[in-house]
Amino acid sequence: MPVIIDYEDKYQQDFRRLNLEWLEQFNLLESHDLEILDHPRENVIDRGGFIFFLKDNETIIGTAGLFKNNDEEFELIKMFVAPEYRGKKFGDLLLQHCIGKAREMKASKIILYSNSHLQTAIRMYEKNGFKHVDVTDAPFVTADIKMELML
Repeated sequence: MPVIIDYEDKYQQDFRRLNLEWLEQFNLLESHDLEILDHPRENVIDRGGFIFFLKDNETIIGTAGLFKNNDEEFELIKMFVAPEYRGKKFGDLLLQHCIGKAREMKASKIILYSNSHLQTAIRMYEKNGFKHVDVTDAPFVTADIKMELML
């Protein structure tokens, strides 16, 4: 059974590789993505955020992160499970881990930006209590969906 571990610099290339897979597949890659993928410690961890990995034996098979917008709000970022591991609720496991961490940090809300092409992910977010809101302040040109979860 895979386990969730905290970010370590030695897994930065796994973080980059896994997220590039889905971003390129759906033609959603933007310069903001590359900044996060190439420098996750500086852009997420050192700013009070978190990145988690789903690890199966010695293989990183999934990622998810929380970018700290402020003391009350985190943004769910870079969530992905490798295709061969899908359908086993590992996405839900990562998402619940992120929600638990945000609650532990006393946040009142998690937001996320997505794209309407990512229907499987959107359904998972909805199932876990995220609600659609107007798209405002999107850091991505391709973000046509914004959701939030009140904690």
